Amino acid sequence: MPNELIWTILLLVDFGAALLIYKYFRREGLLLLIVLHIIVCNLQVVKQVTLFGLQATLGNIAYGVTFWCTDLLSEVHGKREARRAVTLGFIALVMLTALMQLALLFKPGPEDWAGPHLNAIFSFVPRLAFASLAAYAVSQYHDVWFFHVIKGWTKGRHLWLRNNLSTMVSQLWDTLIFCTIAFIGVFSWGVLWQIYLTTYLIKVLVAALDTPFIYLATRWRWLGGDGDSA
Repeated sequence: MPNELIWTILLLVDFGAALLIYKYFRREGLLLLIVLHIIVCNLQVVKQVTLFGLQATLGNIAYGVTFWCTDLLSEVHGKREARRAVTLGFIALVMLTALMQLALLFKPGPEDWAGPHLNAIFSFVPRLAFASLAAYAVSQYHDVWFFHVIKGWTKGRHLWLRNNLSTMVSQLWDTLIFCTIAFIGVFSWGVLWQIYLTTYLIKVLVAALDTPFIYLATRWRWLGGDGDSA
């Protein structure tokens, strides 16, 4: 099965599941999704694949779901709830990094088989961990802020515009911050620009494809009656 087909199935399954979780669990479901997906994307990112002829890492769909969740929280439940969710995601990422670094300090037992695999996945150097945390904090808080700026410009119309534009601009910040902190001085400028470009293009594609899902989700705002204003 080609990678592109698997990627498409993963996108539909992930966003479809997120939509159902929001339908039945509302804002609590979105908080769960953000915490879950910020952990998942930081695990998937260690795997490199070829997608649409480009060298890329996994995790872009899971990371895209976090932006979808914050945009939905902003739209239906208000800016304060969206910022709260971003903070919870940041805390989850900090705790994941700290707890797994401590776990790696344990000496494995004689029958241990998982230690080398955990080391391969979780031996993030401090530079990569800092890059991830900095990129997440800046891009997510920017997404919430810019979403509401665009909402004001358009007087509450054109959800597709604020959903896509706020996410795509914020994903640009995320890509620039993470790749610069993590890889400057490691790769040549030529290679680094390729990483910038391919990473960002896939993030833009995910952002565009999540548009139908946010429209479906906002149609369910009457369920539970807990939408509020910014």
